[in-house]
Amino acid sequence: MTKYLIVLAVIGLSLGNTKNNPDTNSQIENSEHIIQKGMLLGEFEKEDLQQKPYAAWFKPGYENFTPDSEAMAIIKENIADYDIKLFMGTWCRDSKRETPKFLKILDEAGYNYKQLTMYGVDRSKTVPSNEEADLNIQRVPTMIFYKDGKEINRFVEYPQESSLEEDIAKIVAGKEYRNSYAD
Repeated sequence: MTKYLIVLAVIGLSLGNTKNNPDTNSQIENSEHIIQKGMLLGEFEKEDLQQKPYAAWFKPGYENFTPDSEAMAIIKENIADYDIKLFMGTWCRDSKRETPKFLKILDEAGYNYKQLTMYGVDRSKTVPSNEEADLNIQRVPTMIFYKDGKEINRFVEYPQESSLEEDIAKIVAGKEYRNSYAD
């Protein structure tokens, strides 16, 4: 009888640890997004990145970043004209580097977050709702800038200029810009 109690206790503890460990195969569904194998999948909000386990990379990336003032002046002047879709992976080093910076740029520009939709993708660059279908998401992060419902340009994976904000300034100012993988 004692053996059975010990076995039941071990099983109970194992199940409890699986529930709280985002790196397991468990899937936790929220009304808007899914957390699976530690990945944030589907549509999410900035606040989701400020929670564990993502806060470990999001907060320092956000707080330690100071955008270039010249680029920010251009962004502030033009960004309100754009709707933006961000596709990123919480597992991706480039997304972890650029996403906190991107959100700080938007905050400092006074951007209306109602014009921003963010999606967490899996390693295949897919979203459970298939929002990426027909958008040619090959690498992340991908930030797609829309004006009057039409895609104007996109930032993909890493800056072409010296910084993310300089790339975004070129995009929103309507200057010629080619992302890292443009044909």
